Amino acid sequence: MIKLVSILMGAVLVNNYVLRQFLGICPFLGVSKDFKNATGMSIAVIFVMCLATAVTWPIQTYLLVPHGMAYLQTVVFILVIAALVQLVEIALKKYIPALYRALGIYLPLITTNCAVLGVTIANIDKGYDFASSMVNAFGSGLGFFLAMVIFSGVRSRVELAEPPKPFQGLPITLISAAILSLSFFGFNGIVENLFPVGR
Repeated sequence: MIKLVSILMGAVLVNNYVLRQFLGICPFLGVSKDFKNATGMSIAVIFVMCLATAVTWPIQTYLLVPHGMAYLQTVVFILVIAALVQLVEIALKKYIPALYRALGIYLPLITTNCAVLGVTIANIDKGYDFASSMVNAFGSGLGFFLAMVIFSGVRSRVELAEPPKPFQGLPITLISAAILSLSFFGFNGIVENLFPVGR
C-alpha cells in the first residue's frame, strides 16, 4: 500500500509529466488560457491515460514480449491510444452527448498528447505490475490536471498585469511556466521522506 501511495504522490508532484518531464507541453500552453477548457482537457486526459494503461500493459506483457515483438512497443501503443480515443469519442457522442459537446475538440487532441504515450511506456520501463501501472497512470493524469489548473490561474493573473513590452505574449507565458516548473522541484525531498518505500 505504501508503495502505491508513493507512486501516486511521485506521479502527481515529483515526476509531473508536464512540469518535470516536459511532455504534453502543447496542450499545456495552448489550452490553459481558460479554466473551463483546462479542466475539460485534464479530465479527458486522466480518463484516456488510465484506459490506455489498462490496455497497453497487458498487450506488452502477454503479447509483445512473449512473441519477441517488444521492439514494436511505440508503434503499437500509438495505435492503441488513437483507437481508444476514437472509441471514447464515439461512445460519448452516442451515450453522453452533453459531455461530448463540453469536451469538444479536446478529445481528438489527446491522441497527439505525448504525455499519454510517455506514461504507458514509463510503466513498462519501470517494471510496474498492473496495479502500480494503473496508479501511476491515474497519478500522472492528476499531475497533468494540477499543472493545467494552476497554470490557468497564473495566466489569468498575468493577463491582468502589464509586463514590459518585450515580455508580453509568449515570453511571459514561458517565464511563468518555468517558474511554476521550478516550484514543483521542492516536492522531491518531501515525497522521498514521507514514503521511502518504493522510491
